[in-house]
Amino acid sequence: MPILVIAEHDNNALKGATLNTVTAATQISFFADGEVHVLVAGHQSRTAADQASEITGVTKVIHADAPGFEHGLAENVAAQVLAIAGDYSHILFPATASGKNIAPRVAATLDVGQLSDITKVISADTFERPIYAGNAIATVQSTDAKYVITVRTTGFDPAAATGGSAAVESATAAADDGKSKFMGSEIAKSDRPELTAAKIIVSGGRALGSAEKFNEVMTPLADKLGAALGASRAAVDAGYAPNDWQVGQTGKIVAPQLYIAAGISGAIQHLAGMKDSKVIVAINKDPEAPIFSVADYGLEADLFTAVPEFTNSVA
Repeated sequence: MPILVIAEHDNNALKGATLNTVTAATQISFFADGEVHVLVAGHQSRTAADQASEITGVTKVIHADAPGFEHGLAENVAAQVLAIAGDYSHILFPATASGKNIAPRVAATLDVGQLSDITKVISADTFERPIYAGNAIATVQSTDAKYVITVRTTGFDPAAATGGSAAVESATAAADDGKSKFMGSEIAKSDRPELTAAKIIVSGGRALGSAEKFNEVMTPLADKLGAALGASRAAVDAGYAPNDWQVGQTGKIVAPQLYIAAGISGAIQHLAGMKDSKVIVAINKDPEAPIFSVADYGLEADLFTAVPEFTNSVA
């Protein structure tokens, strides 16, 4: 049977997490001997559907278009997934806020166990996922007839966004059940890359001491590198940085090409969110800081001296 990936998008363009999820699906398809299909449920979202059709490895795109899908309400999208679920052996969602909202509804209705946050495909029914804040890896196997899976995107490289030529097939949209209603949103606009999609992230910790110092020390470096800004939970809780900058087990899971951590001690909850970064640079004056255990490059120094020097050295 084919494998279904639930695309994440804003009606105009696919989000990067979809590409990582397609990679996981293609790895499952190797064992399950099934094609990879993508569901794009949105409103006036043909552009996103066309983008999905170009992803390498995708053989068909199912496009469901209706006003009830415009804002990705979990109840409506779950109903659409369930309307076509019978045709698929595996149903994959990115392990994002949206995917984690929809997948449990699908799994519960299908009466199957959900496989969450997988980072590796071993076979069609066996997967790896991190537990205990990433300090251990569990191998999980399901005997359910159907698999509902969320994919930790940092565990899989993104599929090529171009090169495919899948057909786009229109599907009858599931009716809006009226159980939830979109009332509005407040979106912080920034010229910086989105944290989970950034290639470079500059993060600060509680050692910065204040929001003013965070902005004074960290922002110029991020500006020079074209990086996203991140923060530890301690810095967020202290009010030095907004919630959406938080990296860690209770924040965002990231895996950029370069992660610079300044004044972050490296509690396991933070390490769980960034230790898959390709190159990690740690700046901390405490030689015993746990962050050094995962860092590729460590600088034992006062961040208030080291970070401005680093900033000034960037061309």
